[in-house]
Amino acid sequence: MGQYFRVREAALPLITTVCALALALVATRSEAADFTGNATLTSDYVWRGSTQTHGDPAAQAGFKVAGEFGFYGSVWGSSVEFAPETHASTELDFTVGWSKALSEDWALDVNVLRYQYPSTTVDLNWTELNGTVTYKGHYWASLGWSNEALGYDGNGTYALVGAKFPINDRFRFETTLAHYFLDDNVVAESGYTHGLASAVWTFHAPFELRFTAHGTDANAKHIFGEDFAGSRIEAALQASF
Repeated sequence: MGQYFRVREAALPLITTVCALALALVATRSEAADFTGNATLTSDYVWRGSTQTHGDPAAQAGFKVAGEFGFYGSVWGSSVEFAPETHASTELDFTVGWSKALSEDWALDVNVLRYQYPSTTVDLNWTELNGTVTYKGHYWASLGWSNEALGYDGNGTYALVGAKFPINDRFRFETTLAHYFLDDNVVAESGYTHGLASAVWTFHAPFELRFTAHGTDANAKHIFGEDFAGSRIEAALQASF
């Protein structure tokens, strides 16, 4: 994600293998596993404030297998459109993690996330460690860290807070605010800030329609370019199963 102007020369194929094995191990306990999935059509794939498709529509789908004791594995994919020289057209995200309710109000999720771009002729792959604390299912704070942020040989720490506000069983608002701390090996700027506000309508379960307004600061425009960051509107139709 966010790969427009630089190519890494090193990859971590071992982590990809570990993620695949962990998914298989969770799936083998099929009698206790919980399978969920989703499919989405969106007018613009926006990740951490920047478009991943040059503002064009994207098709996305994923599934998750959750086993006993809170362990889970997931695979999610999307069409992407980066700089022409990367030949990137597909993103696959592999996640292995643990999620559990700590009390009636608090829940914790920790995971390892691997970003893969199998269609490229260059190495854009990277790995991130993530943790999220949720309060009463309506408020959350997340922290992500990688020593190869955005595919660079440099550190990045991503901090986010979010909330959702249900109006009724079918309609809710969601909002997040985040800052990406990036070191000098990644970009010249120290990082950037972005936020979003969404209106979500579950018009006919399991289908929901989402309208999202995204915004970034000026640093994001310097990092990704005027055409990729800044203000933009996204509309998405999602089905969950």
